[in-house]
Amino acid sequence: MSAIWQSYINGLLVAAGLIMAIGAQNAFVLAQSLRREHHLPVAALCIVCDVLLVSVGVFGLAAMLASSPLLLEITRWGGVAFLLWYGTLALRRAARPQSLRSEHAQPRPLRAVLLAALAVTLLNPHVYLDTVVLIGTLGAQQPEPGAYTLGAASASTLWFLTLALGGAWLAPWLARPLTWRLIDLGVAAMMFAIAAQLAFAA
Repeated sequence: MSAIWQSYINGLLVAAGLIMAIGAQNAFVLAQSLRREHHLPVAALCIVCDVLLVSVGVFGLAAMLASSPLLLEITRWGGVAFLLWYGTLALRRAARPQSLRSEHAQPRPLRAVLLAALAVTLLNPHVYLDTVVLIGTLGAQQPEPGAYTLGAASASTLWFLTLALGGAWLAPWLARPLTWRLIDLGVAAMMFAIAAQLAFAA
């Protein structure tokens, strides 16, 4: 497999594993989809925010790591530790699966909904931890950081469009704890596989 495709797939899998975890952003997008209330602009806004934050993390850190072999090794093993930790968390969630539910509310204007989406996205410290620090750190170590960023952007686009366009259809499926058990098991497998790849990289 070429370095470009390997980096792309790594970005896709890491971002997918982080994005698919139950959180405020996913619940918000799903709720908008179920109400058919500005769900596509909300999904687009979430995708743009993710892509911008991941790009800042990947390319900002890439420049720093290129000038410091020691920092590269520190971030490499820090990335391995994070992936193992996150994979373990996913296994624990699989043992106690949750569900993703939406709340009903009165219709709101587009501006209010987009401001709420921005708040849910940018005022959540986990967003910066996931996109800038974690995805960015791992991406900066890839042989092709640009391809990795494109992979992460693809994961974000696919996930948020799936929630926005298929929310009503997905709701019964996402309300089942078994669904999230299977998702978390898949996330754990992805995280452990990428951790091994990073640990044994030349």
